[in-house]
Amino acid sequence: MKRELLNRYKQNKRELALIDRQLDRLQGRLESVPEVSGKVTKSGDDFPYIEEHVTVRMAEPKTATAIKDRIREKETRQQELMSEIREVEEFISGLPEGMEKNILEMVYLENMSQRDAAEMTGYTQGRIAQIIKKSAKD
Repeated sequence: MKRELLNRYKQNKRELALIDRQLDRLQGRLESVPEVSGKVTKSGDDFPYIEEHVTVRMAEPKTATAIKDRIREKETRQQELMSEIREVEEFISGLPEGMEKNILEMVYLENMSQRDAAEMTGYTQGRIAQIIKKSAKD
């Protein structure tokens, strides 16, 4: 497990929550985009292809497209973050039972500080940092 990925775990969790809120807000904005009349082309109902123009109601194209693009960007970033988070969680759950696994669970999964984990285990904060460093390869 790369140390960089472990160090980004907490930040990724916060960013994922932020992206979820942003996606909800963008979905709300997309639903409130005003409708306008627009013309589309369709084939005639009879056999020979005869182009006809039909007026339809649709969301204002420029605004709706811009919002949909932002939603796609946010969803892509959301998938990247979820992948990194899942990788860290699978790494920690795959460790053999013991103090190292307990410390990593406390610090990363349970969102404790190294100092709090040290108090619970009876180690110093420096020793907790050493254990984390040993388990995370550069």
